[in-house]
Amino acid sequence: MGIYVYMLRCADDSFYVGSATGDDLAPRIDQHNAGAYPGYTFNRRPVVLVWSEHFDRITDGIAAERQIKGWSRKKKQALIRSDWMTISKLARRRGGTARAGAERGDLSPSS
Repeated sequence: MGIYVYMLRCADDSFYVGSATGDDLAPRIDQHNAGAYPGYTFNRRPVVLVWSEHFDRITDGIAAERQIKGWSRKKKQALIRSDWMTISKLARRRGGTARAGAERGDLSPSS
């Protein structure tokens, strides 16, 4: 089964990061657009899927979701573009060196 981690661009140009188990992400996006969730996206519809990644292990997906939720807007935009060089640079800027996740290869093109 696994889990999808996804990012939506909302009508107000903000980003929403979420996750959904299963094999098809389309129904979850449709639920967001239908207003099925009274949370963040409800008043920011319509939403558009701008990035997603499937993880075989649910624990890996949850960890990635938490990590991305903590990222800056610029870093999220780099992820949408698959701009790994910028993601790496932005990770170094915060603490002076690459963060532990980047050193382990989390969310790298090979994952």
